[in-house]
Amino acid sequence: MKKMVLFDLDDTILWDKKSVQDAFDLTCRLAEKEAGTNPVELEKNVRTRARELYASYPTYAYTQKIGINPFEGLWATFEDPGEEFRKLREIAPVYQEKAWLEGLKDTGADLPELAKKLAEAFRSYRIESPRLFEDALSVLTELGKDYRLALVTNGSPSLQNLKLEISPELPPYFEKIFISGDIGTGKPDPEIFHHVLQHLAIDPEEAVMVGDNLNTDIIGANRTGIDSVWLNRFDTENRTDIEPAYEIKSLTELKNILQP
Repeated sequence: MKKMVLFDLDDTILWDKKSVQDAFDLTCRLAEKEAGTNPVELEKNVRTRARELYASYPTYAYTQKIGINPFEGLWATFEDPGEEFRKLREIAPVYQEKAWLEGLKDTGADLPELAKKLAEAFRSYRIESPRLFEDALSVLTELGKDYRLALVTNGSPSLQNLKLEISPELPPYFEKIFISGDIGTGKPDPEIFHHVLQHLAIDPEEAVMVGDNLNTDIIGANRTGIDSVWLNRFDTENRTDIEPAYEIKSLTELKNILQP
């Protein structure tokens, strides 16, 4: 019998990709207003440069281990304890400005002051653009009547907690919020799942893990003996050999899985 539902946060409950897109749209329109740059071209160039730069820093291996992506790096401040986060805290402002400056240059505008302004604007716009999937709160309310609920999310604790702070309706639903940066490793490492199970005092067969990412949420749960539920909202083709125990298109389908 299932007792616990473990949820991923980003792009499972919070629509992070949409929030990032909103921030890019607003920031690139600001650049168009300031310098006449093409917003579509600028976004493409900044995304490309951000990925390249992000992978060039010595902190990259740690961000991969914890699960922090380049676009989170564009607005994170990494106000977290530990040596690796100290390094990230030093790198972040340089990375953020440089990603925008290189993107501007690629779009024909070598404007360092504007790059600084855009880097600051992107962070502000992202904070102002929290997005919840429409089914999230109703399903959490319903499931909370019969099951224990917890969050298991990859990322910098300061950034993940900020995401929850700007969506204050979410945290009260969860008995515990586990963030990879607090634990020292992220999904799909079985270590984080074992940590969660031990802390919650439950066995793997008593839990399900719900997430959108086959390569983190699903394979990690599979390796730990937890039933995995792939939330495939956008009908993505599974081109991997990772097999979820269940596949759903909406969180509203969860109750049928838990109470067949």
